[in-house]
Amino acid sequence: MTRDDRRAEVGVLGGSGFYALLETPQEIRVDTPYGEPSDSMMLGEIAGRTVAFLTRHGRTHRLPPHRINYRANMWAMKSLGVEWVFGPCAAGSLQPHVRPGEFVICDQFVDRTNARADTYFDGPIVTHIAGADPYCPTLRPLAVETAKRLGIPVHDRGTVVVIQGPRFSTRSESRWFRTQGWEVINMTNYPEVVLARELELCYVNISLITDYDVGVEGDAAVEPVTHAAVIQVFQQNNEKLRRLLRAIIERLPRPRTCSCGTALAHARVE
Repeated sequence: MTRDDRRAEVGVLGGSGFYALLETPQEIRVDTPYGEPSDSMMLGEIAGRTVAFLTRHGRTHRLPPHRINYRANMWAMKSLGVEWVFGPCAAGSLQPHVRPGEFVICDQFVDRTNARADTYFDGPIVTHIAGADPYCPTLRPLAVETAKRLGIPVHDRGTVVVIQGPRFSTRSESRWFRTQGWEVINMTNYPEVVLARELELCYVNISLITDYDVGVEGDAAVEPVTHAAVIQVFQQNNEKLRRLLRAIIERLPRPRTCSCGTALAHARVE
């Protein structure tokens, strides 16, 4: 493979149960200053756009959420020339109206992780990226509109609370998250989204709802989440996710016009 072949416009991260996207991809290893990414990069084409696919946990699901090298993963995407990043993930619902099998295109996150390497800027140049609206203002509405057009049940906004893992929540923790009005719970969206912004990449989260976090309060018929149940529902949704990703990629604008590409313009103290 030549150096020119090692390029991509679009990056897709595969979450739990989502380990393949491209037909007959080319596999490459990418080195980064932050260590090895989760796995090899798979390069291919969708709708005339070059795409890099990376399994977030590794193809054999060997990396738990707190051990993923998020900085290496996003740096690898950037080094290949990626500008658009899709971060689909398995997620739990915290609210009765957000049902398993539905998609949520999140517009906010709450970070409840700890000790994760979550910035490229440890000095000497102090950098503060804006955090008010962390997801790409072009990709988010495009994802919502495309899902609706395909008939995929989708929520056009939602707050995801990102927990450290690898354990699931206690009932008290889940009740607390729910009473805050947050809709989605996940273990991987942070720091992925902020690292993308630090690299001036466009990033969208697509949460595939697999379960109610610890059941629905007062409903004995709904069991608390298990990993096996998460994977089962995620696999059932994989084809819908592939259709959605292909349709969004086909509609990506050229060139980018959103603010993500200039996120560092006023973020540095020098």
